[in-house]
Amino acid sequence: MSQTLNPPAALDVPRTRPVPRLLPAAGIAAGPFFLAAGLAQGLTRDGFDFTRNALSQLSLGDLGWIQITAFLLTGLLVIGGAIATRRALRGAPGGTWAPRLLGAFGASFLVAGVFPADPGAGFPAGAPEDRVTSLSAHGTVHLLAGTVGYLALCAAFLVLARHFAARRQRGWALAARLVPVGVLAGFAASAATVAAFTIGAGLGLLGLSVVTTRLMVATPPVRR
Repeated sequence: MSQTLNPPAALDVPRTRPVPRLLPAAGIAAGPFFLAAGLAQGLTRDGFDFTRNALSQLSLGDLGWIQITAFLLTGLLVIGGAIATRRALRGAPGGTWAPRLLGAFGASFLVAGVFPADPGAGFPAGAPEDRVTSLSAHGTVHLLAGTVGYLALCAAFLVLARHFAARRQRGWALAARLVPVGVLAGFAASAATVAAFTIGAGLGLLGLSVVTTRLMVATPPVRR
């Protein structure tokens, strides 16, 4: 009597698709891209002063569409990097919350691009010379998006510090804890000078690029 054999069960086991190379590259490029776009505009647009004006104000005026585009593209790049991080850390410490927090950070750029900052401190041309003291509706949304986004980024660094500590990468764990301190210190000092805010925000963006590079290069694949 003959017996029919079923196909090997292994054929039914789902396979994890490899991470497209574009996604890690997106996360790594996000910070340098946004800062380079802001620096180039800040040096060439009339009336902009890095000691008085925030990069967000570059979204205003006739050429504001350039900075708005930079916000939107940066948000998409960060979200792409968050997806790559989720794939890289799957099953590892920090693999759940770090990508979610980074995704929230990316989403904050999308919101900030749609809702521009308020004019002030002499920019754009014709704006009051004083710093912004009262916020419009769109300015309030912009500020809240940036605040929530950077708090999410700081939290993501702390989660990644746990990941590095679990892998006994103590230097990287320490760096991941120090970056949020620098970011928050810059934001706290923004009351004295806007440049401190820009430096703090830039530190967070560049730190994200460095940490993303490390994760993509050094994190071994998860064994199943």
